This record gives sequence, C-alpha cells and structure tokens, in this order.
Amino acid sequence: MESFFTTELMMSLLTLTVMEIVLGIDNIIFISLLAGRLPPEQKSKARQLGLALAAVMRIGLLMGVSWLATLTTPLFQIAGSDISVKSLILLLGGLFLLYKSTKEIHHKIEMSEDGSPKSGSGATFTSIITQIVLIDLVFSLDSIITAIGMTQNVPVMIVANLLALGLMIVYGGVIGDYVDKHPSIKMLALSFLLMIGVLLVAESFSYKIPKGYLYFAMAFSVIVEMLNLRAGARKHSAPPHSS
Repeated sequence: MESFFTTELMMSLLTLTVMEIVLGIDNIIFISLLAGRLPPEQKSKARQLGLALAAVMRIGLLMGVSWLATLTTPLFQIAGSDISVKSLILLLGGLFLLYKSTKEIHHKIEMSEDGSPKSGSGATFTSIITQIVLIDLVFSLDSIITAIGMTQNVPVMIVANLLALGLMIVYGGVIGDYVDKHPSIKMLALSFLLMIGVLLVAESFSYKIPKGYLYFAMAFSVIVEMLNLRAGARKHSAPPHSS
C-alpha cells in the first residue's frame, strides 16, 4: 500500500482526477437537464442516482480493462474508417445526444407563454433513469478509454473516478438548480450537448476533433452568458430615474 503514495502515482492521480472532472461536466449537464423534467421532489434523487450509477458503471469497466481493449478492435470499414464496438457505441450515443438535445430545444421553444408545455412531457422517473443509464455508458466508455491512455494503474483510475464523481455528486445539485433557474443557461447547455453529440459521431469514424476547442468554446460561452445575467440583474435592481 505504501507504493501507492509515490510522487509519480500521486501526480497521475491528480491529473486523472482533474481530467475526469472536466470530462464529467457534459454528463452532469445531461443528467441535470433530464432530471429537470421531473417533479421537484424527485430531481435531487434522480441526479444522485444517475451519478451513482455512473460510478458503478465506470468501476465495472475498469475492472475489465483487458475486455475494454477488445472494444477497439476493428470489425469492418466504412469510407476508409475502421469501425469497432467502441465506434458503434460512440455513434449511437452521439446520435442519441443529437436527437435528445434537438427534442429538448424544440420542447423549450414550443412552451406556451405561461411556462407550461403545449403537450404533456410524459416524463417518468423510470424513463429518466433509463436514459441516464444509457448516456452514462457512452460517457463512461469514452472517459475510461481516455484514462487508460494516461496510466495502466487500475487502482489509480478507480480512485480518480471516485474522487471526480464524489465532487460531481456534491456540486451536481448546485449546477442542476442553477440551470433550472435560468432558461438561457438551459438553452446554452443543450447547445453544448449538440456539440458533444457531433464530437462523438466524428470520433466514431476516427475523425479526431481536439476536445480543447470544444471546452474553450463552452467556457467562453458560459463567461459571456454570466456577464449577460449579471448585467441583467443590475438593470433590474437599479432604481428608476426620476423625471
């Protein structure tokens, strides 16, 4: 156990934890958006259960590292691109994100002026959790394969994932509540998921889009929106000018 606390392993643990937190942001956004369709008393439970299932799924995948390696073995080719089981999972996950994000954006735009949807949402706790499990699989697979490229130490990867998911569980509710409170942030989050869906589809065909570009665009958009919200809050709180 003492060998675990070496400088090299601790640096790997820190790097992996930060990476898993960054990669987990899109998972938190998706879970928060899905949970937002539920009654208030079920939102927190759905978020925590969704992240807990993500933890179980990632640890299970890590325990089968040798099996994960077989997922990248090419099965056939399409337009010169090798297609593996991983590629198919990323493709299906990307298409699911594109479909779900587009549907949610349509749902938000089509809402009536009083804030209630024109047609019933039909969201149930079981259906929301099922969707969370499906997308957890996609995000977990992508995250774990990325982690394997950084280190082969399974205990380090498990601890990094647990630390990252622990922080997500603690702050996921804060993020989810903030997204629910601000419709513009919710629309921005849905736009992020559209971008991530395109990224997953591209990766399924071995077309690598540097994720740094995506995260920079997301961060820049969030900063601009925060400034807009702050400016709007100041405008509403400012006393009216006397004539």
